[in-house]
Amino acid sequence: MVTVTEGKNARFYIDFAWEKDPHIRSFRLGLEEVFEGKYLETLYVPVQGQAFLLVGCGKEKETGLLEVKEILAAASARCREMKVKECSVDISVFTQLLGKDAVTQSVLGLELGGYSYSFSKEKKEEAPCCFQLERVSGLEGLEELIEEAQELAGDILFARDLVNTPGNHLRPMDLDRAVTGFVEDVEIEAQTFVYGQLRAMKMEGLYGVGGSSEYPPCMLVLRYRGNPDSSEVYGLVGKGVTCDTGGYCLKPSGSMAGIKGDMAGAAAVAGALHAVAARKLKVNVTACLPMCENRISQSALLPGDVITGYGGKTIEVLNTDAEGRLILADAVSFCIRDEGITKLLDIATLTGAAWNALGYTIAGAMSDDDDFYRVFEKGLAHSAEKYLRFPFGREHVEMIKSSVADVKNVGSSCCGTITAGLFIREFCEGKPWIHLDIAGTAWCDTPTYAFEAKGATGAGVASMYFMLKEAAE
Repeated sequence: MVTVTEGKNARFYIDFAWEKDPHIRSFRLGLEEVFEGKYLETLYVPVQGQAFLLVGCGKEKETGLLEVKEILAAASARCREMKVKECSVDISVFTQLLGKDAVTQSVLGLELGGYSYSFSKEKKEEAPCCFQLERVSGLEGLEELIEEAQELAGDILFARDLVNTPGNHLRPMDLDRAVTGFVEDVEIEAQTFVYGQLRAMKMEGLYGVGGSSEYPPCMLVLRYRGNPDSSEVYGLVGKGVTCDTGGYCLKPSGSMAGIKGDMAGAAAVAGALHAVAARKLKVNVTACLPMCENRISQSALLPGDVITGYGGKTIEVLNTDAEGRLILADAVSFCIRDEGITKLLDIATLTGAAWNALGYTIAGAMSDDDDFYRVFEKGLAHSAEKYLRFPFGREHVEMIKSSVADVKNVGSSCCGTITAGLFIREFCEGKPWIHLDIAGTAWCDTPTYAFEAKGATGAGVASMYFMLKEAAE
């Protein structure tokens, strides 16, 4: 929990220091040999009935929003290790350098640092540390910034918890109920389409993949109308595959441990939309979350099958492990044809090619509309997440043309991230479109940053929220 206070009210407080800064407390106390202010270095010092934690910030010129978030997360984790219950924090060193966005990232760091997931009912929940941010002089709206960041942190943690949940405890309808319950406290209308309805609607992509499992597929539609006077409606579509074996194109055994996390796109959309509604942003959004499992059974899709998507296009299924784009295609068509969206963003743990190209800290992005993507980039300036926009041309579109259907669900042996995105674009009917591939950033076995923990990261929540905030403004 983060609150605002006047001065250092707590007996424990945090001091920040640039590397080898002669003004830092360690130098004044003669501790320069044990603390130099190196990045994420910490030193606990008890002094005259109080105590403080020195946290190294590294070089000032190398400090951006991501670094602020990580520095505060490292401080938070250290406080939790020491079981500190109350702590004063002065972040003016960061707000002077980076402005009010430093408040957001500081709070996110404090809230996310030290997070861990456990399904064990016996694990004791420790009382969280209360961080008291000292009032930053000259910075207006501090309380509102803190409230916004705390809301966003809660939504990121919700997404993390969903993705971390064991697959046998999060079937498609379980995911639907979890998200529906989560948005009950805000003005979001929720509507669920169950298996029989999907078949009646001829969503062959979604029920074709999901029909492989005894746990039936569904699609959750969330509607938020923060600006009823506007005809602009943003569409968010998130992949919600709660178990992805690869189907008859079975994944290798080394990849099976992570198949429960293939619904990180849906979790991120739910978190972002909840934040939008909680902050009452003046923007209209419809989110579609197709949810299913991808298994092997008598009713599972086979390589070579041809199905018809909700939008009417025929699809040659050449790889049953390229199932996410099939269910996204149906949801995208529904958003456009039934919900009247005017701009669309889809997000998914879609391709291993994105992870191979960009690793665990940068996600892939594609767009066919520069103006729309500029709004997303403005949001990125506040989110401290990293995306790289992939280019594409006619030659890439040719790669997914089929000789027996309108389109095929995989291209050639190269450009896998690009052709996967272009497959989804085939169903956007000319609407401005952004595609986010978070296959590498949604999960980490070995955390890269101090604000991460083993498991889910909550990737995409902050970026989508800030994009929609930019759209609202």
